[in-house]
Amino acid sequence: MSFPDDLREIWAPWRVEYFSLDKSRDFLTEAAQTSDDAAHLVVTRRKNTFLIINRFPYAVGHMMAVPYRKVADMADLTEAERLELWELAAHAQSLLRKTVNAQGFNIGLNIGKCAGAGVADHLHLHIVPRWEGDNNFMPVLADTRVMPDALARLYQKLIKAQED
Repeated sequence: MSFPDDLREIWAPWRVEYFSLDKSRDFLTEAAQTSDDAAHLVVTRRKNTFLIINRFPYAVGHMMAVPYRKVADMADLTEAERLELWELAAHAQSLLRKTVNAQGFNIGLNIGKCAGAGVADHLHLHIVPRWEGDNNFMPVLADTRVMPDALARLYQKLIKAQED
């Protein structure tokens, strides 16, 4: 199938950030240590872990539960860290149901570079909201995802939902 020239590209200027990222920068450790949660999109903090919005999401509301300690494998986590990661996954589900009306979730880990881990040395649990029919023609035919909400606006909605 071919598309008319005017349909081959979708303007998404915010994506340029991803391509200009300093790949040596450890954004998860920076988020773990920051005092400016909003700038780093940190939604919730616990004793051993934190919940952050993925700046380059698979879907609107894609969040990650992350241990403060930089470890690459689940076996290296303490029992408290493992428990808090899963508690934050449940918390994220609750927030995403309230804020973006998520109907389902993909939750999981990519451990190791060959498994798709973008940050292989700092384990993180992905919480990706899903909706009935969310796999429309865009990703299938055009290899494009449409994000219908801005990160800053979503961040404010998640923070407000936690306060309610």
